[in-house]
Amino acid sequence: MNMARVEQTIEDMGFNVVLMEQRVGKSRALLKVRIEHRGDSSQERAITVSDCAKVTRALSEMFEEEDWVLEVSSPGVDRPLVKADDFDRFVGAQVYVKGYERLANRGKKLKGKLLGLVGSEPQSFALDIKGDRVEIPLKAVALARLHPW
Repeated sequence: MNMARVEQTIEDMGFNVVLMEQRVGKSRALLKVRIEHRGDSSQERAITVSDCAKVTRALSEMFEEEDWVLEVSSPGVDRPLVKADDFDRFVGAQVYVKGYERLANRGKKLKGKLLGLVGSEPQSFALDIKGDRVEIPLKAVALARLHPW
């Protein structure tokens, strides 16, 4: 499967790919895709069932010869932060971050207010955790997502 072609097809339809995951099982392969409207902030314009169906149909046509299970959905209220730009795009949002190891000499799991990207190499982002500003290298992050509750 050509993932670049999949992403380009989705972008040509007016959506951004938030996250794409491939899993190969014993009998069939699974492609999970989370999409959002291009150019919109996280909650301005929700992804509808119709949007997901439209993308699913387009991808299904690409894989007529292959036996893939396609799962297209919105990123959800706990949207993952995947690309470096996401850490600037959602400045001010509450986020949950899980590290490969302890982060900022605190713990492997942190929650705080996102302050955006800082530095250049290695690229990091800043969090406000109960009034304390901490910086976390992107390469140390196993998982980051919006934490709306």
